[in-house]
Amino acid sequence: MRGALCAGLLFVSALSAQTIPSLPDSSGWGVHVLAIARAPDSAVWVGTYGQGIFVLRRGQGNGEWERIRFSSDTAAHAISWDFVHAFGFGPRGQIWYGTVGNGWGLSTDGGKTWRNWGFSELGPEWQYVTPDGILTRGDTTYIATADGIKVTWDDGQTWRVITDSAGATTAKDSVWGRIRSQYVISLDADDDIWIQHVKGREDSRDGGRHWTWSPGPARTSTDLRLPPRRMPTPASGVAQASRPVAARHTWFGRPIDLNDQPYIDQTYRFGSTMGGNFQPHQGVEFNNGNGTAVHAVGDGEVVHAGPAERGALTVAIKHDRSLTAEGQRLFLYSVYYHNSKLLVSAGRRVTAGDVIAHVGNTGRATNDHLHLEIHASPFDSTRLVIDPDVRYPPYTVNPELWITPLPGTGIVAGQVWDSAGEAVPQARMYGLVKPEPRETPFSFIETYGPRNHADPIYREHFAISDVPPGLYIMGVQIGPTRVYRRVLVEPGKLTWVEFTP
Repeated sequence: MRGALCAGLLFVSALSAQTIPSLPDSSGWGVHVLAIARAPDSAVWVGTYGQGIFVLRRGQGNGEWERIRFSSDTAAHAISWDFVHAFGFGPRGQIWYGTVGNGWGLSTDGGKTWRNWGFSELGPEWQYVTPDGILTRGDTTYIATADGIKVTWDDGQTWRVITDSAGATTAKDSVWGRIRSQYVISLDADDDIWIQHVKGREDSRDGGRHWTWSPGPARTSTDLRLPPRRMPTPASGVAQASRPVAARHTWFGRPIDLNDQPYIDQTYRFGSTMGGNFQPHQGVEFNNGNGTAVHAVGDGEVVHAGPAERGALTVAIKHDRSLTAEGQRLFLYSVYYHNSKLLVSAGRRVTAGDVIAHVGNTGRATNDHLHLEIHASPFDSTRLVIDPDVRYPPYTVNPELWITPLPGTGIVAGQVWDSAGEAVPQARMYGLVKPEPRETPFSFIETYGPRNHADPIYREHFAISDVPPGLYIMGVQIGPTRVYRRVLVEPGKLTWVEFTP
């Protein structure tokens, strides 16, 4: 099961239509629920966005929730990560969970202690578990991820993998079966086991050893939608809706083809810290399987093709177009990190759409993905764009204001000010609904911190693209005050919104 639920009574029809008590909500904006499941002992297990696991055990106290969270203290017997969106239960009391970005874990004592498989155990792959992507059949457990499927018959003492031809070249465990694409979107079973990935659907009648492919179009943004997240809002007093307008500078194309996995990772966008867990992000991520084609977003000259930060295979393009802001000419660059293979060299001319590299996980990467940056620099200097010793480049801007939104979607950007007229850093805004990609769920927007730079034209504090059209109510906490705005989103347009107490 899956859903987006705020604090208050949770009504879950698949759990015998019973009413269960509200989840603890320290923020007041609701608890974003990613997965709900009932164990064989009737305990209810809830996975959340950033708040770990909540368990409601049969006959426990006065219906109080038990909480299980990530901890760096190994004595705490913690889970590997607080972003949980998959559960599975084995025949001998095994409890499995899967996370958004740091693997999975197993408990054989009802959740008292855990064996975790995170980055240190898995390496730079297998981190993103498919939503509801854990399946148990007898003693066999299948864990579907963005890098293929892990299979174990002995509770993780040994593993086999089901992956595609590219994944088979990097797999550390024996390959049990071959599928057409390692980027698994969903996993389920009836008499057979079946999966959906970006190339279609595949079925297996022999436990995953052999697969039959049913080709079909890649998933679109209308498939597999999450229900909208409900948010407490005032009955009245919300300002008139901000309306969409044409963008103020030209968009580039997108670096990943629409028939692959074209969605931006929603958990770690430009300026995001993933709720305070990471350093402020300088670009955007596209999670795709090893070997996926990377496309140039615009015409220009390749000015770097080789290793960059921590050995990440990287391409940088200086684009033909430039930007003028406040009377100053700015040079535009796009930079593509973590590739497994480069297909261009410095000095080569490229046009928009050319394949310049293949997705990988070289350098500082925790999974196969493309990290894309856009730079608007007053200097014609490759060194200011690519410098292995500089963690925060001086002229990065938000790529979501530069690349074309997905078909049928729009952009929201704006500012958040406090009562003294100062920008509010790392403020969380709630209320937008983005159903895709489910593998990296959307919960809130963060305003930029001091390490991020506003667009030289917009001077925004936040921006988010690929937003489905509709009328939204957005809310943010500014000091002691909650501020709400109505926001109208239309395809291909940008909506500007400002929050002040």
